[in-house]
Formats: sequence, structure tokens, C-alpha cells
Amino acid sequence: MINLTVGEKIWQVVVYSILIILALLCLLPFLYVVAVSVTPESEVVRKGIVIIPETYTFLAYKEVFISHGIGQAYKITLFRTIVGTALNVLFTVLAAYPLSKKYLPGRSTFLIFIVFTMMFSGGLIPTYLLIRSLGLLNSPWVLIIPTLISAFNLVIIKGFFEQLPAEIEESARVDGASELQALWRIILPLSMPVLATISLFYAVGHWNSYFDAIVYLNDANLMPLQVVLRNILLNIASESAESMANSGTVSKFAVQMAAVVVTTVPILIVYPFMQKHFTKGVLMGSIKG
Repeated sequence: MINLTVGEKIWQVVVYSILIILALLCLLPFLYVVAVSVTPESEVVRKGIVIIPETYTFLAYKEVFISHGIGQAYKITLFRTIVGTALNVLFTVLAAYPLSKKYLPGRSTFLIFIVFTMMFSGGLIPTYLLIRSLGLLNSPWVLIIPTLISAFNLVIIKGFFEQLPAEIEESARVDGASELQALWRIILPLSMPVLATISLFYAVGHWNSYFDAIVYLNDANLMPLQVVLRNILLNIASESAESMANSGTVSKFAVQMAAVVVTTVPILIVYPFMQKHFTKGVLMGSIKG
């Protein structure tokens, strides 16, 4: 056990106190959103700010799921997140693995083009014309294919592959393994930290994305969760205090807060299980040595 001086103990108390205060400041807005979503209108009007409700009602959640198409939006978002993330990781690995080999012909040229896309893009209108010419408009695949590979994530995985000892692959080739067999059986099992990190990057990006759906989709049944949330927040006008006084109805403000909770909680549940891989995965993929 480490013996701390009085000054060090005081410093620890100060540091932990500041961290607790900052954590509460970050947590309180979300607690407020959850509380309002389950609080009757009359109590919200009476208190103004509610953190711990006196009574609870889940009518706002019922209203969200029944009247605003959240169920269908969940299906589209889950399809986009699960299938999109799997394809993202697959194609990113398949692109990063050969680029990590210094003997690949034209490797530097490919890397220049890839890094160039991180700083410059073709613009919205040329991208839209390209998507239309490919026949992807108003298709769920338009949410996945145009962003199949992230240049940033590709560079991270490439950097990780470059750090792996070359002797591992050489021994696999001596045993008769092909490039794909070495990648599948040797490289990928050793790359789980960086793959978990990149997977979470892709998954959070898919879950939170909404602009591409607004641009490329017209069918309301294909809209992902974030677009539905955006529409709820924009279309439901806040009611006056007089109209919220009757607790037998659901306030539009409560419906808005319920929609925020419904779209946020799933990714919050997944995030803590993946967070432990962040530091290890990103540092191992970005620092060469």
C-alpha cells in the first residue's frame, strides 16, 4: 500500500471532487430528458425542472412508438448499423492489409489518393449525381455503400498491421498458408483491439447519421431513426402552460424527450462494453515503433 502525504491526500480529494462535479454536470441534462419523458404534464408545469418525478407515466413512449414510425425506423437503423458496420470493417481490412506491405507496387500512389480524400471531396452535387447514376437513390443500400471505407479508419488499421512482426506471416507462408489464410488465421486474431475500436467508430457513425438519408431518400418507410427523431423535434411545437395543465393527456414536450431517449439509449448501452478497447486500439494503430 502506498503511503501518501497530507498534501497528496488533499490533492486527490480536490481532483476527485472536480471529476465528480463534472460527471454530474454531464449527466444531469440526460437525467432531465429521461425524467420529463416519464413525468405527467401537470407536474412539469408545476415544477418547471424535473429530475426525480413524483409520479410516472409512459404515455409519451406509447405515443412515440404508435404515432411516429419509430418501429420501422428502428428496423432501418439496425439494418444500417449491423450490416453497414460488418461491410465497413470487411472492406477496410481488405484494403488496409495490402497497403501495409511496403513491397506492394504503387503503394505510395494509392496512399496519396486515399489521404487526399480526407482533405478534399467532390462536393454534394457531384456525389448526388454519382449516386443517381448508380441507381442507389431511394434504396437502403445508399446508406451503406457510399461510405463503405473511411480513409481515417483505413490509415489506423494499416498502421496497426505494419507494427505486427513480419516473422509471423513468414512462418505462416512456410507452413503453406496463402495471403488470405494468413490474414484470417493469424493477423485478424491479433488485431482484435483495433478492429473493436474501428467497429465502434463505424457503428456510432451509422447510428447517428441522418444527412445522407435526407438527401438520398424520399420514402418515409426507409428513413432511419435519427431522421424520425429530427422530424419529431421540428414538427412538434411546444404547447403553452395552459394546454399542459391537464395531466390526462401527453404533452408534446414529453413526446420529444421520449423520442430522444428511445434513439439514444441503445448506443449508450453498447458503448461502455467497447470503450475499453479505445485507448489500446487507437494507439496501437496510430503509433509506429
